[in-house]
Amino acid sequence: MDKATYEKGLEIRSAVLGKEYVENSIRTADDFNRPLQQLVTEYCWGEVWGRPGLDRKTRSFLNLAMLSALNRPHEIEMHLKGALNNGLTREEICEVFLQVAIYCGVPAAVDSFRIARKVFAEIDGKK
Repeated sequence: MDKATYEKGLEIRSAVLGKEYVENSIRTADDFNRPLQQLVTEYCWGEVWGRPGLDRKTRSFLNLAMLSALNRPHEIEMHLKGALNNGLTREEICEVFLQVAIYCGVPAAVDSFRIARKVFAEIDGKK
């Protein structure tokens, strides 16, 4: 593991997903899934999210569309919160999921809208 890339990934991952979420993921990792946490932090967040070619908001747009197309509800929920942290508006998120409906299928978009409403309700309840 490249320590510098891991640390960069940890910083980006915490900024996008929230420090509490990331710290909990790492703290609760066990011998079985710790290698995955390290891989995700170093390569996903450090290498890819840390590249200069796209800003974080654009990466969030892409992630929401891809995760919707892949039907990954847990990841959609997590990345919705990250997308809001990265400056996406609810209107922009709506547009992403409408695009998903056309290019990936209505069921994928329906599920994504459902998840987004749940996340928004949780956020609104905390205000």
